[in-house]
Amino acid sequence: MNVVDPRALYSLSYGVYLVSSVNEDGRFNGQIANSAMQVSAEPPTIAVSIHRENLTGEYIERSGVFSLSVLDQSVPMIFIGPFGFKCGRSVDKFVDCRYKVGLTGAPLVLDYTVATMEARVISVTEVYTHRIFVGEIVGATVVGDGEPLTYAEYHTVKKGKSPANAPTHAFNEVPR
Repeated sequence: MNVVDPRALYSLSYGVYLVSSVNEDGRFNGQIANSAMQVSAEPPTIAVSIHRENLTGEYIERSGVFSLSVLDQSVPMIFIGPFGFKCGRSVDKFVDCRYKVGLTGAPLVLDYTVATMEARVISVTEVYTHRIFVGEIVGATVVGDGEPLTYAEYHTVKKGKSPANAPTHAFNEVPR
């Protein structure tokens, strides 16, 4: 019998990231993600996990590129909201934020950001509801000197919830 106590998953360390990409028309989309990690050092490689129904994942799949902005502890919930709880099919999430276009054509968000990275996809793995995109980093920059926001702080300090397509959504109502 397989017994999973969802509270055990809270012991995993996560950050809060803004993953973005570009489509063939030059339109940008981005979303909040908590699942990102460095995979290798030589060459520098990162992986992100994106729900298969999210527009950002569609853009990454088609363009073969993505960017990652590491969010700072000072980021207000009003900034996170559009990227975490709005759909890019009906909202331009980039209208009220500062960004620059990176080497890959993907947007690099500069507001409330500690560092940015951009990558070219080298591998995609399907995992149930999500796709894991592995990308070789082609550019990385330190943007600010703040501290990265952890997913635990997002929940405990900012009182944030996980959106419906987040891997941790099912645990919103689980007592800590």
